[in-house]
Amino acid sequence: MTFPCTRMGAAVSLALLQMSGAFAQEAPAQGAPADDGLQLNRVVVTGTAGGTSKMKSSVSVSTLEADTIAQAVPTSAADVLRSVPGVRSESSGGESNANMTVRGVPISAGGSRYVQMQEDGLPLLQSGDFNFVTPDAYVRIDGGLSHLEVVRGGSASTLATNAPGGIINFIGKTGEQEGGSVGLTQGLDYDSTRIDADYGGTVAPRTRFFVGGFYRNGEGVRKTGVTSEKGGQLRANITREFDNGYVRLSFKHLDDRTPTALPVPVRVQNGHISTVDGIDPRTVSFYSPNWVPDISLDKDNRQVAHDVNDGMRVRSNAFGLEAQFELGDGWTVSERLRKSNNSGRFIGVFAGNNGADGNFVFATGPRSGQAYSGRAFAAVVFNTSIDDAGSIVSDTKLARTFRLADGARLTGTAGLYLANQDLGLTWNFNEYLMQASGDEPALLRTASSTPGLVGPAFGGCCSRAVDMRYKYRAPYVNLGYEVGALNLDASVRHDRQSVDGSANIATGATRYDPATVQRVDYDLSHNSYSAGANYRVSSALAVFGRASEGIAFNADRILFGAPLDGSTPVSINTVRQLEGGVKWRSGGLSAFVTLFHAKTRESNYEVTTQTSTANSYDAKGVELETAWRSGAFQVNGGLTLTDARISATAPGGEAVIGNTPRRQARAVYQLASTYTFGKAMAGASLVGTGKSWADDQHTIVMPAYRTVSAFVNYNVTERILVALSANNLFNETGYTEVEGDGHAARSISGRSIKVTVKYAF
Repeated sequence: MTFPCTRMGAAVSLALLQMSGAFAQEAPAQGAPADDGLQLNRVVVTGTAGGTSKMKSSVSVSTLEADTIAQAVPTSAADVLRSVPGVRSESSGGESNANMTVRGVPISAGGSRYVQMQEDGLPLLQSGDFNFVTPDAYVRIDGGLSHLEVVRGGSASTLATNAPGGIINFIGKTGEQEGGSVGLTQGLDYDSTRIDADYGGTVAPRTRFFVGGFYRNGEGVRKTGVTSEKGGQLRANITREFDNGYVRLSFKHLDDRTPTALPVPVRVQNGHISTVDGIDPRTVSFYSPNWVPDISLDKDNRQVAHDVNDGMRVRSNAFGLEAQFELGDGWTVSERLRKSNNSGRFIGVFAGNNGADGNFVFATGPRSGQAYSGRAFAAVVFNTSIDDAGSIVSDTKLARTFRLADGARLTGTAGLYLANQDLGLTWNFNEYLMQASGDEPALLRTASSTPGLVGPAFGGCCSRAVDMRYKYRAPYVNLGYEVGALNLDASVRHDRQSVDGSANIATGATRYDPATVQRVDYDLSHNSYSAGANYRVSSALAVFGRASEGIAFNADRILFGAPLDGSTPVSINTVRQLEGGVKWRSGGLSAFVTLFHAKTRESNYEVTTQTSTANSYDAKGVELETAWRSGAFQVNGGLTLTDARISATAPGGEAVIGNTPRRQARAVYQLASTYTFGKAMAGASLVGTGKSWADDQHTIVMPAYRTVSAFVNYNVTERILVALSANNLFNETGYTEVEGDGHAARSISGRSIKVTVKYAF
């Protein structure tokens, strides 16, 4: 590894030095102590065949409780994940459209290709990197969330499809605790009003329920001048328990509209980013009351109009079934099933260039027809209809535990995962001339009489119609062996992807012709494996190791490139990982340290440049997750050090071999603390990332940044809570991506402060 050995050595040596004291201490009582900040004895269900505690598992897993998540003051589901060691979450896109990965595995195509986002153990979308529709678009943080489990590497390769990097599982409440709450949240330095409510309890002996959700309305944390946030979510479930198991039915309705943030004009000089006058990357969105309707082409060659200010709108109706029963003689059968109807529309304003000064005429707004002398830029409207992103997924398991003569236990699990994922998208990219201003900008014109419209963007490349069906069939087997302090497990999975459908590019961006349809019909398969061992040196100390390999099948990002009719090989993406580490606790201090080595091979096709890439990556590093509790004070921290390199490329790209992949920082860290005094609790969290390169060629630097969020809660009575919280308290600029030529960049949002009043009953 080429980063300074002293940094990694210091981190690992410190952790091991702290842990050495555990050998000389008496073993604490079995069960999770109240002061165990990392909850090492808590049973986790994500990335395991049947659920096991962190202390017994040979998997790196973190858990975040709902109250801990709220204390981090997140602005989206992706923002929550910035608090998890080993996870790289670029939460700068708003409520959705985030880029996520783990452990130096690259984000080279956007989205979360190698990490699967789940709700209650099933994926929100089967592929994490669909164009313009990412899994975080269909998940919202509200009072229905019980906790979050995040697995990095490990058994994710064999216990989920398209998840070799890890699994992020949002687990909902199911009514175990009687009661509920209602809360009102109001933005103080931005326009947003939100109501949350939830309630759970029993309706009959052995039958319980939960219902919860939210509704909001307002502008949002970025300046738009219009109502950009409008909508909400409702989730409900009912559980019936039996002597030998349970059945749960669930439902989710999501209809939400939020603004999305895309790269905005910047300047790059000598490899360093600077802002353009009048445009603050932390606050600008280019949504504005001065937009005209954007006219797009639908799949039936009709011209249809859309309000640009609608932003990202998602709709989802999901119905779920979960059941588990003990059959006797050690046999257990379980089933998870979900049918989701997903659709929506993505409309965002992207900077096609960083603009230039000139003499123009206002085409819209209160000064329409008047002269404008100033900066104007190419505003490209990414208008994509999510016609269909629906799915039906099923995960069926049959397990048996054998008790052996020496007191050991052998558990075998056989499973079958089935999924049908539809993808219907209609792209339309129009380019407009826009005033370079962050304050309700207007459209401009030169000699054209059309208000602001220049024409199809990027040479008309991107009026596209996609109608695809992805089928997945994956049998898998897991064997777990436990004897005394030793746990062993090994698993294999056979993933098969069957794809059919069509894709088309509109001729001149004005008409879809049957003669240009690309027919898609191919099948792929891959065998994945994972094997691990965990040894509990004492009840307070364990060591583990694991080796695994998994696959992430390509989806729509390879359309419009090589033929996909089965006549030529289709590329796949694989991740191989080795990891090992220690888990330890002593009194109020606990730590989880993992060394990792990941090798990734992937292929991409970029539609706007119509170029193909094939790269290999090598990443080594260490994750450190710690917690300390003492009385009313507690602190949690994390540090991930990564040395990632591009190890191979397709012919012609050799110049980047040895370079650090784009946007991969060597150090990412988290620190959060809380203190309770009387009826009040106060806390702050720090999330930081070191500097990185914006491009594989190492020509643009993305500077290091850190953000601080803080909160104060006060219990007016036992049932009434008032909370004041701030995200990005010091209004930091934090760039997460830069266009290759440096004309545009995307930053995290600036400071936002809100107050919440909550009543529990």
